Amino acid sequence: MPRTEGHSHPPGPVPRLPRSEVRRRLLAAAAQVFAERGYADSRLEDIARAAGFSKGAVYSNFDSKQELFGALLRERSEAELADVMAGTGEASDVSALVGRAARLVARRITDDPLRSRLGLEIATRAVREEETMAVVAPMRRAQRAAAGDAVRKVTEHAPAAPAVDPGLAGVILHCLTNGLATEHLIDPEGLDAATAERALGAVLGWLTGEAPR
Repeated sequence: MPRTEGHSHPPGPVPRLPRSEVRRRLLAAAAQVFAERGYADSRLEDIARAAGFSKGAVYSNFDSKQELFGALLRERSEAELADVMAGTGEASDVSALVGRAARLVARRITDDPLRSRLGLEIATRAVREEETMAVVAPMRRAQRAAAGDAVRKVTEHAPAAPAVDPGLAGVILHCLTNGLATEHLIDPEGLDAATAERALGAVLGWLTGEAPR
């Protein structure tokens, strides 16, 4: 008689990962590959392999390498802004908020130069390539708007009216942050974290009518 004990059954279908989890893994892998190789030398095949998927998984979530890179930068920017704005709704000390924001943004600039290099690389490509500009320009516009909303939220607690309209303040902060990041890449000793913090604190203080502590 044939033995039935220990008979192995074929495995069932592998559960399909939720789309959100696939996207999360792809973004994590993209951050690693872009950091190691730079934007130009990174391939979607390598990103898919690092995430444990086929190249088709990339294209089912992102239309191009430009869009994938833009999504990565956008996700990081949103996380950083949330960190900077944590507790703002309950805080009433605008001066303390200004000082905290200046410290956090300055540390992000000086502690993560690789991100700044990647941002500079993609911005340079956007100037030369329309398809890259089509991805980068809306992202930058959203970042400026988010910075303006952050200023608006902070100045709700200020005793005096802000120096300029929050929307314009967002433009000023966005450009200042990008400029500081570039200058730190070129001259990290001349523009260190303390200098970046003082510059950000001075401009934030002017914009909100408060001097940072």
